[in-house]
Amino acid sequence: MRRVSVFGATGSVGENTFDLLSRRADIQVVALTGGRNIARLAHQARALRAEIAVTAHDDCYDALRDALAGSGIQVAAGTQALIDAADRPADWVMSAIVGAAGLVPGLRALSQGATLALANKESLVTAGPLMLACAARHGGRILPVDSEHSAVFQALVGEDIAAVDRVVITASGGPFRAWTKAQLETATLAQAQVHPSWSMGQRITIDSASMFNKALELIETREFFGLDPAQIETVVHPQSIVHALVGFRDGAMMAHMGMPDMRHAIGYALNWPARADLPVPRLDLAALGQLQFEAPDPDRFPALRLARHVMELRGHAGTAFNAAKEVALDEFIAGRIGFMDMARLVERTLDRLMSDSALSAPVQALETVQAMDQMARRVACDLASRPIV
Repeated sequence: MRRVSVFGATGSVGENTFDLLSRRADIQVVALTGGRNIARLAHQARALRAEIAVTAHDDCYDALRDALAGSGIQVAAGTQALIDAADRPADWVMSAIVGAAGLVPGLRALSQGATLALANKESLVTAGPLMLACAARHGGRILPVDSEHSAVFQALVGEDIAAVDRVVITASGGPFRAWTKAQLETATLAQAQVHPSWSMGQRITIDSASMFNKALELIETREFFGLDPAQIETVVHPQSIVHALVGFRDGAMMAHMGMPDMRHAIGYALNWPARADLPVPRLDLAALGQLQFEAPDPDRFPALRLARHVMELRGHAGTAFNAAKEVALDEFIAGRIGFMDMARLVERTLDRLMSDSALSAPVQALETVQAMDQMARRVACDLASRPIV
């Protein structure tokens, strides 16, 4: 019986994980965590007979306790409770908490020697060397769950990474793929939170619209696969059928294809190294007819240019980039800055921090990552309080 935990159970990745786990009889669920969707978290915990359910919010404790009354399922709340849940022994852990908040639980799961199914791209962006070192030290393993990185991982099975010439990460282009820069300046929250291909949460959908999500994925590719930034490319592919391509030194390319369904990547990580039947739609190329590819426009989507800068800087630049991005997203959602102002705020935050030697220092300790995260948030908040022109 495999022991499994899911962090971020009520988000889009968590829901798809719940769907796959609910079909299995050989799984013992240890911990499920979520945010404020208490009714859904309680339903999942009861359905999967979890040992403990944890909400990240202290003020939601009573609601979760009441929802699980009489079930025998333990209840906890708060940041420390999430960390404690990650310390519970598990064989396989889904890391699907959105944002930098997923870093510490992921590290704690790896320190238990677990296999970490990593959907939280911010973990590698902010602390890639720490994550990989922790896995190696404790016998843990990281399996990518982002559809793009899972695709690259699968294309590399049996291959020598030294034979790789380039990796191409695809981007749907989001709802603003054909918008002009002038139109993007006036893009609204309502327009930015509707994705044409994927069903995701609000924050990641907006990140997709601005291509900050793809920017994070470019940095994540650098950290996870150890490639040179010049080997990592992105191409806009609105059908979202080809998730990534790997090009080799002999000129051959391998493409991972499938319908846009997160259960592909989740199921691969859950069953790895084997493959199992998955309840996903099969691809009909004749019905699809054609696949479209376009070069991305870094002028309209400056997050891609900023990601290149971060990959060249290395050190704690990824931490600062992600922290500023999260602040910028908060400001946009609150209506205090415009859509294109998000990239301007991130760029100005990085510029402000360039004189700090800590930005380029190697990532060697969780404490320095957390310190840079807080510093970048303070700088971004300060800059956001002023006119962005």
